[in-house]
Amino acid sequence: MNANIVRYSVDTEGIATLAIDCPGRALNVLNREALAAIYAAIARAIADPAAKAILLASDKEDFIAGADLDMVLAITDAAELKAATLELHRYLRALETCGKPVAVAINGSALGGGYELCLACHYRVAGNRPSALIGLPEVTLGLLPGGGGTQRLPRLIGIRAALPLLLEGKKLKPAEAHKAGLVHEVVAAGNEREAARAWLRGRIGQETLQPWDIKGYKLPGGPVQSPAGFETFYAGSAMTLAKTAGNYPAPHYILSCVYEGLQTDFDTGCRTEVAYFAAAAMTPEAKAMMRTLFFHMNQVNSLARRPAEVPRRKFSRVGVLGAGMMGSGVAYAQAMAGIDTVLLDTTLEAAEHGKSHTRRLLDTRVHKGYMSAETRDAALTRIYPTTRYADLDGCDLVIEAVFEDRGVKADVTRQAEAVLTPDAIFASNTSTLPIGSLAEVSIRPQRFIGLHFFSPVDKMPLVEVIVGAKTSPETLAQAMDYVRAIRKTPVVVNDSRGFYTSRVFSTYVREGLMMLAEGVAPALIENAGKLAGMPVGPLAIADEIALDLADRVNRQTAADLGAAYVRTAAEDVTETMVNVCKRIGKKVGAGFYDYPAEGPKRLWSGLMRHFPSTAQQPALEQVQRRLLYIQSIEAVRCLEEDVIASACDADVGALLGWAFPVCHGGPIGHIQQLELPRFLAACRELAVSFGPRFTPPALLEKMAAAGESFYVA
Repeated sequence: MNANIVRYSVDTEGIATLAIDCPGRALNVLNREALAAIYAAIARAIADPAAKAILLASDKEDFIAGADLDMVLAITDAAELKAATLELHRYLRALETCGKPVAVAINGSALGGGYELCLACHYRVAGNRPSALIGLPEVTLGLLPGGGGTQRLPRLIGIRAALPLLLEGKKLKPAEAHKAGLVHEVVAAGNEREAARAWLRGRIGQETLQPWDIKGYKLPGGPVQSPAGFETFYAGSAMTLAKTAGNYPAPHYILSCVYEGLQTDFDTGCRTEVAYFAAAAMTPEAKAMMRTLFFHMNQVNSLARRPAEVPRRKFSRVGVLGAGMMGSGVAYAQAMAGIDTVLLDTTLEAAEHGKSHTRRLLDTRVHKGYMSAETRDAALTRIYPTTRYADLDGCDLVIEAVFEDRGVKADVTRQAEAVLTPDAIFASNTSTLPIGSLAEVSIRPQRFIGLHFFSPVDKMPLVEVIVGAKTSPETLAQAMDYVRAIRKTPVVVNDSRGFYTSRVFSTYVREGLMMLAEGVAPALIENAGKLAGMPVGPLAIADEIALDLADRVNRQTAADLGAAYVRTAAEDVTETMVNVCKRIGKKVGAGFYDYPAEGPKRLWSGLMRHFPSTAQQPALEQVQRRLLYIQSIEAVRCLEEDVIASACDADVGALLGWAFPVCHGGPIGHIQQLELPRFLAACRELAVSFGPRFTPPALLEKMAAAGESFYVA
């Protein structure tokens, strides 16, 4: 046993404590070394005659964060993974059937395999820590619980209560976990071990078993083959298919684990789980999701692209120009991060209205119990509404979030810079206008940068950090510090029209409009987008953006590019909707969709008059391919043109910025998943049928010739 990982001790009362502390790590994780040490400690405690009871605990601030995904990804053979997982099951089963009482002190978060270890204990005590989370979130990475979670949790709280936690990967606060039955007791932080020991003292000398090992045990809420069980699985299967469109294997495997496993004895159910766990881990979807959502996300959030030589900067006072939805959302994010905010608009009424947006969001958090009224009031005092540019004096950073108009942006830039200190940063929240062109009015372009937030700011985690030609490394580094300070993810891009996210995402919408012009049925376009894994169809997105705004952007782009501008059928569709149909989108209740006051939106019945569908419709798979492949092609072009630095950044930005299907890991991950030769062949076919926009970028041809790929696996 590695004493550096598990500290074993037995006190005078006969309670053996197994305190886990993975050296060199901020968090405990279940890697090969930790598992070996835990197995050895479990075996020792079971065999030790001095140990009358067993307490599992952690010497770190959290319990266990889960399995080491490096270890999971490194195993490429399903048989090897099954063998390793069966070993975990053997030790957890030995622990819960040893007869000795076993308790766990959960001091912080216990997630995935960490919580599965807790489930193998007879009594679970959680500390009431604000940051603590408890649950089985494996499905969010394309996996399913592999340490008995699909078998123990339903047997503990019932199928109906367990399935949403398993299928959605919900992570619960300690009080929520207690209410849901995941833990037996919640105590003040720091008292977890003593509370667990108190329970153990009362059980010493008594044979202790799990509920499912006691004769006469009945599944809470009824068995699988009961009216309640049938209704739960029928509804669960339908809802899972509706949410996943069949693109994500893991939720279906979870349903199968619970359905099959709970009709057998516990040990057979665990073997069923192991088989499905190994199958899920080997899928391309799981590998893509683990790669992007875990490894690449951690890389981006660790500021891997930050200029290392620049000292870290803290931000205490930040100005926001414009108190509309975007500006007020930024003010909210800053208030939540403890940053004082000067919220400036043309009238005090408008500025106060922007502050009210933060108040409404905070009131919701108070109502849901996520925040105290005192904390809300303290956050609100950090926002200072004003109309005076002089109040920006002393700001470390000023972010303009005004109307997407060059003249307006130039005016506020001049007025703000007149009062800023030399080391202050000025940032534009533009989503379409090149930063270099906006910086032309700046008296210090080296301190000018783009910070492109996404709406709604309170929910969207991504910020594009846009580097202009004259932006200094110091400004870039400090802007990235700011983004992490407000708990968002910064993806660095170089200056270009549309930057990265807007440029690539617009291809999805544009392709949908071009299909409409070709005569593809609107319902087919929309359903193909959703079945491909996009959150909504391209026509619905166009309505959300607003067609009149899209038309203005098209005209501005045409004016800026002159002879280099290439007009497509998508612009014709937009102009027809705006100028002929007088339907400009959701904001007026009339676009490609109708938006009735009662009931859901529905496609406008008049679309067929203006854009008649052809008699021969394309196959669903072809429409899906066009909508996804065009995004991957444009993402590669951004890499080729150095708009974005890495495939990692491109995939993280796509998942967080416009919800590219997670099952593919991002537009670059999608190419990796398909394998480059297959993707190239499909693109060439699409280029012949639909035009040169599908022509594979030279970078792909070069990589294919060299036998290269974007990722190792």
